[in-house]
Amino acid sequence: MRKAQITRETAETRISVDLDIDGQGNYDIETGVGFFDHMLDQLARHSLIDMAVRCAGDLHIDAHHTVEDVGIAIGQALALALGDKRGIRRYGACLLPMDDALVRAALDLSGRPYIVWKADFPTGKIGTFDTELVREFFQALSTHAGITLHVEALHGINSHHMAEATFKAVARALRDAFETDPRKSDTVPSTKGAL
Repeated sequence: MRKAQITRETAETRISVDLDIDGQGNYDIETGVGFFDHMLDQLARHSLIDMAVRCAGDLHIDAHHTVEDVGIAIGQALALALGDKRGIRRYGACLLPMDDALVRAALDLSGRPYIVWKADFPTGKIGTFDTELVREFFQALSTHAGITLHVEALHGINSHHMAEATFKAVARALRDAFETDPRKSDTVPSTKGAL
């Protein structure tokens, strides 16, 4: 069972994450940041990860700590749920269109965190949400889950569509990478023997 629960408390946020990699994409998200909740709903739904997230953060300042710390906690939960990564496909990629937006995501569950980010949003905000926080979330997620992640927005004129396409593309890539390889379900997908 590839499940994990993480609780993270700092002076800035109190977070709980409960996830099941082998779920159906069910979600129950409450961070106090409406647009971010909507994006995490997309992440769960399109990766088929069942995910419950609760966050009480210092939103009187802004949403930065909430978004980053939730990324950290989800990343830690994913790393815990994956264990030694035996039997996974390891790699995933997706080219995802959403109206005017076209986003490419490719990733490796290598244990070596690295992010390449080429996504310039045409606006600084989506409602009250700072668009720079999209990268902050994925930076935290990739670092704490040990994921090499490449994201590139190939086209887009609407920041909402671009952000949503990014979350969906990464979700679909994660779904592929988490899948069990039926030809090698008992081995770690690395010549090193460990990831």
